[in-house]
Amino acid sequence: MVTILYPYRNRELSRIKRSLDSLANQKVLNFEVFFIDYGSDEDMALQVQELVTHYDFISYEYLFTSNQPWNKCKALNYAVKKTESDFCFIADVDIIFHPEFSILLEREKDLNTAVFFKVGFLSEEESIKNCDFESYKINFYSNEEATGMTLFPVRKLKEIRGFDAFFHFWGAEDTDVLNRLKNHGCKIEFYDENVLLLHQWHPNYRQSETTVLNKEIQLSGVVELNHQHLKYNLEKRIERVNLQGWGGVMNESDYEELSGLPTIKLSNEVSEIDHFLFVELYQKKECFISVEIKTHPFCRTFKHKIKKIFGKKVSEFYTLKEVNDLLLLHLVSYYHHLPYIYKISDNLESIEFKIKKD
Repeated sequence: MVTILYPYRNRELSRIKRSLDSLANQKVLNFEVFFIDYGSDEDMALQVQELVTHYDFISYEYLFTSNQPWNKCKALNYAVKKTESDFCFIADVDIIFHPEFSILLEREKDLNTAVFFKVGFLSEEESIKNCDFESYKINFYSNEEATGMTLFPVRKLKEIRGFDAFFHFWGAEDTDVLNRLKNHGCKIEFYDENVLLLHQWHPNYRQSETTVLNKEIQLSGVVELNHQHLKYNLEKRIERVNLQGWGGVMNESDYEELSGLPTIKLSNEVSEIDHFLFVELYQKKECFISVEIKTHPFCRTFKHKIKKIFGKKVSEFYTLKEVNDLLLLHLVSYYHHLPYIYKISDNLESIEFKIKKD
């Protein structure tokens, strides 16, 4: 038995249905699907839960991470740690499967080998079609550098403690896990004899990234940071990662407890933010921290602007986008294994951050 893992958050139902329908049409149903909803919005989560009930090979679980950055690694690690199958295949809702793909998976299973597969990428126009696999027109193909769609021996994956949860948002986690498996003595193979997987078009992370604060949680430069971490793990020949709490995510109880906490007000003054990040957040142990950060009224005044123009000594202020990037950088580097909530207000005028430190 192979467990197919679907990490997911807030994607359109039509895309999901095309992917799941292609699994339902497999010639051999020798698999199960674990659909991990990594904190979709409530309305979307309810729609997805209803959709997956139409497929008897799917189990669905919602994780209480809606107010955290997207982390594919943590979603997958949660599933890998729970799975009892000998093999898992990493999929996503963008993939359309050839009807004979499950037969190929059965043939490629090896307890000491991870196999990643060549993928055909569809154009935006082609992706919205509902047709037979062979009728799609492929725009271009992946090569050995694209390692996302992979069949893993679960025991080997557990031995290296899964995917490196440092990787937030998008980029590098799939290549990194194969590098570390190779260091661990696992064989890595690229299957390119036939194209049995198609990828539906979507905008990439860089296309959606903004230089100003956005309601969607974003971290400037995270793609470059992820690739630097990939390089570091490779050069240091790292095998095992996630030394703190691998496979864990915030549970509903912690989510509710954090949600109900009142907040202490902080401003965007440089000295105040720096002290919070490098002293308070670092030093406090076994406690709750709950703050709301808003722009200081003075930094918007005419008096402040005039003083700066004439070189007078004035308080320095971060923009809220700069505060966002500093705080998220601390979170992904040091605190992502802890229960926390991170929210940007609808009017983009405040950031709410709550964390349970042990």
